[in-house]
Amino acid sequence: MQDEYRTVARAGVHETEVNRSRFLCALAPAATEQEAQAFIAAVRKEHADATHNCWAYVIGADASVQKASDDGEPGGTAGVPMLQMLLRRDMRYVVAVVTRYYGGIKLGAGGLIRAYGGAVGEALDAVGTRTRRRFRLATVTVDHQRAGKLENDLRAGGREVRDVRYAEAVTIEIALPDAEVAPFKAWLADVTSGTARFEPGGEAYGDA
Repeated sequence: MQDEYRTVARAGVHETEVNRSRFLCALAPAATEQEAQAFIAAVRKEHADATHNCWAYVIGADASVQKASDDGEPGGTAGVPMLQMLLRRDMRYVVAVVTRYYGGIKLGAGGLIRAYGGAVGEALDAVGTRTRRRFRLATVTVDHQRAGKLENDLRAGGREVRDVRYAEAVTIEIALPDAEVAPFKAWLADVTSGTARFEPGGEAYGDA
């Protein structure tokens, strides 16, 4: 699995103009292929009068799903350069739709490739991106006497505390970068005099 990937910070639209043709690049995060397709359909509906609505998306932290469409532009001049720009920027779980309103001047194949790829690149800069890092989920079980201080120490140390449950003992769910699991276990044993129980769980991605 990828240790980290980048995605768009939010949905947004950025407009560029090339030789009187307007290029509107709409970007959005997409957790699944269905979400990506729904976003494409919504943009197509909004810009039904446009000359072209070309799109590309990358789903999966390891970019396992990559799809693109030229939507009537010459083959390989729109969707592929859009997809290549997303991959060059290490973007994942993202969908891009570039809507073109033709301005009367033909751009040629090279011009189209630069325009569509460039529209995505400029939109990424304008909308902003964020890095998501892979974390190991874990639970720490500790007695009530030590729980409050331990939780405060975790938060003060910048640890991601995901949940705290009170029962006979207190269970604290946390997320750690893989490289920090061993040092964390040593620290935990030290601050709780060896009384806390550490159980590693699955993996998840969170903001870096």
